[in-house]
Amino acid sequence: MKIIVLADTHIPERAQDLPQQIYDDLKDADLILHAGDIISLDFLKKLEKIGKIKAVQGNMDEPALKDKLPLREVIKIGKYVICLTHGRGSPFNLTEQVHNEFLKEKPSIIVFGHSHKPLNMRKDDILFFNPGSPTDKIFSDTNSYGIITIGDSLEAKIVKV
Repeated sequence: MKIIVLADTHIPERAQDLPQQIYDDLKDADLILHAGDIISLDFLKKLEKIGKIKAVQGNMDEPALKDKLPLREVIKIGKYVICLTHGRGSPFNLTEQVHNEFLKEKPSIIVFGHSHKPLNMRKDDILFFNPGSPTDKIFSDTNSYGIITIGDSLEAKIVKV
């Protein structure tokens, strides 16, 4: 299973659209995860036309998105538990904050955004995965997104745009 992971797209605020490279990867994706700050309901609808999507609200999303999307999602795929959230508050202790949000769920992976900085780190048997932002480099020196592959094992990688 191929999962494309997005966060902090901020469309149309920071960019008019995603880079074409992401659309090329989406062609054979089984699932899209979006960890918030989509910004506009129109862009969410565009992603929904491309494929199956699970998304959560971000702190910068317009009210229509906040009404539609949950703050968090728990997705079970085979033996893996994927926990999806945007993150809130200070970006400096974000991994601790998202970890504390999902203590009961016993996640295999926690996918989050908010900091715009890509992160692919294992700690205490949990993969903490932030795909970064494909459209904004305010807190990072690169634009990026993520790909999670689930087969016999769970693999995740950051892809620079």
